[in-house]
Amino acid sequence: MTNGTTRPAVVLVGPPGSGKSTVGALLAERLGVTLRDTDADVEQTAGKPVSEIFLQDGEPHFRELEAAAVRAAVTGHDGVVSLGGGAVTNAATRALLTGLPVVFLDVPLGDAMKRVGLDAPRPLLALNPRQRWRTLMEERRPLYTEVARAVVDTEGLAPEAVAQAVLDALELTSA
Repeated sequence: MTNGTTRPAVVLVGPPGSGKSTVGALLAERLGVTLRDTDADVEQTAGKPVSEIFLQDGEPHFRELEAAAVRAAVTGHDGVVSLGGGAVTNAATRALLTGLPVVFLDVPLGDAMKRVGLDAPRPLLALNPRQRWRTLMEERRPLYTEVARAVVDTEGLAPEAVAQAVLDALELTSA
């Protein structure tokens, strides 16, 4: 605890398909804590799925909700926090992540496409998902690496192995 604020044990960042939710659940189980997924928090606040927020209210509105969800999660949750893929595009969010145990789950395009699927309800990947994913990564990779204390390459790894790599990178032990 710092200044009365709760800090997360682990914060996961990365693009769609990097395994943040799956690996986050495994990490939470191994550490004996809970997982908080900011996309789920946004959906609960808005009362609708992220894809509907994008379509009905627009990306700027979603990003406002996302920034508030991230702020609440990283200042009030002591477990594992999984951020939405675009959360790091917000400068205030990047500032909030300073000094926290942030891990960038780096994933190659092929693995991401297998995990995400080409018809998944991901609004930013709706048209030409492979090219859009590449473009997002070109824009976001510097931001992911900026906020990360550690980078875990997930290529070809099972979620359990990725979770262990995160624990090793942060020098954490299971509960």
